[in-house]
Amino acid sequence: MTATDDALNLLDGLIAKAKAAGADAADALLAHSVALSHAQRLGELERLEREESQDLGLRVFVGRRQAIVSSSDNAPAALDELVDRALAMARSVPEDPHCGLADPAELAKAPPQLDICDDIEPAAETLIERAKACEDAARAVSGITNSEGAEAGWSLSRIALAASNGFAGGYAVSRHSLGVSVLAGEGLDMERDYEFSTQVYGADLEDPAEVGRKAAERTLRRLGARKAATGRVPVVFDPRVAGGLIGHLAGAINGVAVARGTSFLKDKLGERIFASGITIVDDPHRPRGLRSKPFDGEGVANGRLDVVADGRLTTWILDLASARQLGLKTVGRAARGTSSPPGPATTNLYMEPGPLSPAELMADIKQGFYVTEMMGMGVNGVTGDYSRGAAGFWIENGELSYPVSEMTVAGNLKDMFPEITPAKDLEFRYGTNAPTLRVEGMTVAGA
Repeated sequence: MTATDDALNLLDGLIAKAKAAGADAADALLAHSVALSHAQRLGELERLEREESQDLGLRVFVGRRQAIVSSSDNAPAALDELVDRALAMARSVPEDPHCGLADPAELAKAPPQLDICDDIEPAAETLIERAKACEDAARAVSGITNSEGAEAGWSLSRIALAASNGFAGGYAVSRHSLGVSVLAGEGLDMERDYEFSTQVYGADLEDPAEVGRKAAERTLRRLGARKAATGRVPVVFDPRVAGGLIGHLAGAINGVAVARGTSFLKDKLGERIFASGITIVDDPHRPRGLRSKPFDGEGVANGRLDVVADGRLTTWILDLASARQLGLKTVGRAARGTSSPPGPATTNLYMEPGPLSPAELMADIKQGFYVTEMMGMGVNGVTGDYSRGAAGFWIENGELSYPVSEMTVAGNLKDMFPEITPAKDLEFRYGTNAPTLRVEGMTVAGA
């Protein structure tokens, strides 16, 4: 019997207890996690930790009322108490007309194998070697004066979900990570930057020494930063920040925001909100994807969604409750923990690349701003107003000219989205990814 079988048997028994005690329906989630992490600075070990945790969440329904309770104790007496507390809470809360389990026809019947688990725990020495090679390579670059440290880590999470509608399933996901942050310059003229690599499999991590060298090069390029002039210019977003624009789209098309009427895109379903030819995909089945999952947090079948196709918004990001509130069908995007009800969320979200290289994308820009770092959260999800602190490089005659900092970029996402042009350099480094993006006519405030 596998660990998943043991977990599902535990959950089935808990659900049976809940129904016997008076629940009309129930589901339960068990999450077991192991994490190993190492940190060093200037060659000296600062942290080497191993953590292991397990959490169990039970959701019960009494009519149109629901309650969720969680525990880290799987002893029979603790489970009996869990059931009693959940039912007592459910009987005392207001009715929710949109809560409830999925119809059996909506459930995932044959979840795919996604190759998202590297379940061999690395030796502590392996993490130490990765971090050391990374920091050593960064510090070896001439001009680097200090280090904020390097870190390496690994985690493994096993998820099991069962419900009284007949669903039972489980999967495991892993992460390997590596990163370093270093400084250059002296006194008031110091700059810092970083580089990292995160993958499902350790074998897919970027070479630690290369990660270190990139961090050093990024840091040195920032020396001598100054403010640029205020004006309306094209703004080019480096891939490390370009995904943030796609993330703002995800927030605006989240079913909860749409149902509450708090999204600036609430009336735009089916309309063109990007330029023709733009496609934005959410794909939970991407092999080795950082947010891949074989089914959603309610056991519903999931699959690729082109949320934007040829520039048109085609769907909302929905779980069961938000879909019911809007009179629609779930799209299998429920996410959840053990102590709160499911909510809609994207998985591996990305904008498909365009035909131009980043250099070609910038070639005709006489004056512009290439953004590599953003600060603050100045985005209004109701109106689409956008204003954030930024740093990067000033563009002159199609080339990166000099580093700039203490800048602000501003606009409105309703106006920005149609003006986005993607380059062809898409890489999958985050949960939400985009290639280099050019946005026309943004307001840039500096000197």
